[in-house]
Amino acid sequence: MSKVFDFTDVDKFCPGGFLPSKKDSSSFLSLGNHVDVYFLPRKRSRICAPFVVSEEPKQQPSIEVLPDECLFEIFRRLPDGQGRSASACVSKRWLMLLSSIRRDELCTAKVPQFTEPKIQSNPQKANDSAVPNEKCEFDDSAEKKSEDEEFVKTDSYGYLSRCLEGKKATDVRLAAIAVGTASRGGLGKLSIRGSTSTRKLTSLGFKAISRGCPSLRVLSLWNLSSLGDEGLYEVASGCHSLEKLDLSCCPAITDKGLIAIAMNCPNLMSVTLESCSNIGNESLKALGRCCPNLKCITIKNCPRIGDQGIASLFSSAGHIMTKAKLQALNISDVSLAVIGHYGSAMTDLALVGLQNVNERGFWVMGKGQGLQKLKSLSITACPGASDLGLEVVGKGCRDLKLFALRKCPHVSDNGIVSFAKAAESLESLQLEECHRITQCGVFGVLTNCGEKLKALALANCSSVQDLGFKFPSMSPCYSLCSLTIHNCPGFGDAGLGMIGRLCPKLTQLDLSGIQGVTDAGVLPLIQNSEAGLVKVSLSGCVNLTDNAVTAIAKLHGETLELLNLDGCNYITDMSLMAIARNCWVLSELDVSQCGITDSGIAVLAAAEQITLQMLSLAGCSLVSDKSFPFLLLLGKTLVGLNIQHCRGLSSGTIDLLLDQIWRCDILS
Repeated sequence: MSKVFDFTDVDKFCPGGFLPSKKDSSSFLSLGNHVDVYFLPRKRSRICAPFVVSEEPKQQPSIEVLPDECLFEIFRRLPDGQGRSASACVSKRWLMLLSSIRRDELCTAKVPQFTEPKIQSNPQKANDSAVPNEKCEFDDSAEKKSEDEEFVKTDSYGYLSRCLEGKKATDVRLAAIAVGTASRGGLGKLSIRGSTSTRKLTSLGFKAISRGCPSLRVLSLWNLSSLGDEGLYEVASGCHSLEKLDLSCCPAITDKGLIAIAMNCPNLMSVTLESCSNIGNESLKALGRCCPNLKCITIKNCPRIGDQGIASLFSSAGHIMTKAKLQALNISDVSLAVIGHYGSAMTDLALVGLQNVNERGFWVMGKGQGLQKLKSLSITACPGASDLGLEVVGKGCRDLKLFALRKCPHVSDNGIVSFAKAAESLESLQLEECHRITQCGVFGVLTNCGEKLKALALANCSSVQDLGFKFPSMSPCYSLCSLTIHNCPGFGDAGLGMIGRLCPKLTQLDLSGIQGVTDAGVLPLIQNSEAGLVKVSLSGCVNLTDNAVTAIAKLHGETLELLNLDGCNYITDMSLMAIARNCWVLSELDVSQCGITDSGIAVLAAAEQITLQMLSLAGCSLVSDKSFPFLLLLGKTLVGLNIQHCRGLSSGTIDLLLDQIWRCDILS
């Protein structure tokens, strides 16, 4: 053995040595003829030389190398909407391609497949059946069912609603909406509220909507300064089912875009144009000429719209239009004359801020005798409205039931009384900031509308104040059931006493903000009410005491459903005691900023006959943590509880209330 390892001549053992020379690379790890020699296992040597690739790797086949035309043909053959939605998530390119496919371009039918050959006894027939014939066999019932399901998904009317605001309003999101909603009933309503950050919205997004959402019915675009006519062109080309269009603060949209909508959307029923500086008379002409179903029009602050556009619109569509609102427009008496003559189907009309309309315009509108079906008329901030004009309007609108007059400084007592006499069907009268109307006008209206007027509302009328003389005997107004007087500081106890004698059938009473009213004025009004008060709001009547509330509870407790005493500082627990004893059907109670304590809440909670749903204790500083168990009892029926600014309630108690009566909406 020693002879085996005892050697000095390496070449005799391994010719050429252990490592071959660079010149003789063929002898690397080659033992030649010495095949019987045994080698112990050795570690593999680490190769530090750089890895050199002799050939370029073959690229993996990818669908991305296909042109858009091929991908388009693939995508439109996807079997269902889920597959198209999943494909849209791959890349922006795929999303845009999918959004460019119209619904009628989708291939809903499946490709016929061969059936499995049947084994027959005759081998010749078996061989024949194994060869596919020219006519393929497939399950006809399954194919028919698949087509029906696809029809339900893609051809149903749009019911989904989407709203994009600010930065979310981009072309990519509109494309995603178009692809995602196509298989779920279709998009029915789209609202976009722009802002200064809305910069990435172009006609490309609306192109996706027009192709993928042909069932779109409502489109609202607000504050989109960069969007022009191209977007409306796309909508007009694909969304022929559009019924309502709302454009607000879109200065880049001109007559061309709106004309395209009018010519391609015959189902259009409602149009709103607000602060669109480049939309003018030509748009209104197209709407009147091309939209046979147009019933509602609202135009506000569009400086390029004048008498020519209004006249063309109403002369063409006045016989079908039922609602119209014209605000802050450069129109004159001519427009009101056309409305009064052609508005034969008009039921609701609002005229706001028409500075160039004079008394003659209202006079001619009433003389036109075309507003025979008008039921609601609102006139706001129109200096041309006068006593004579209102009287003629009242005679010409015989079916008028609701009339609202706001901020018209030239209308006096004579005008409003003459109007009330002429309007034979008047049921509701609202007067706001009409400073020439006094108590004489109010009582004159009540006297002359004793058999028809049901609701009277006065707000911010500074001249409506108590007068120093007594009124002669007047006929009572048995029809009036609702009286609202807001923030008329001159209205006091004498006026309320007179109304109490004139209106014995009141069921709703709202005297909010009348600080001069005391118990002496409220008590006669309450005592003379024969029908039973249902809703009473005395918010802001700071001089009322428990005597008035007690009288309300005793006399009208069986009918009272709502009582608002917000800000009545002199109301204490005595009022809650009277309410607990007498008010059986009360559902809403507001005693915010009153002198209510824990004892009053305890009495209220102990009344088993009361099932309050809304209770407000906001600003009641005397309510403390001791009221916690009583609030829990009340919480069994409450759906709303307001305990804001109740400094006596700790945060721990509020947390417990939130946890215990979680069904109730608590404001804290």
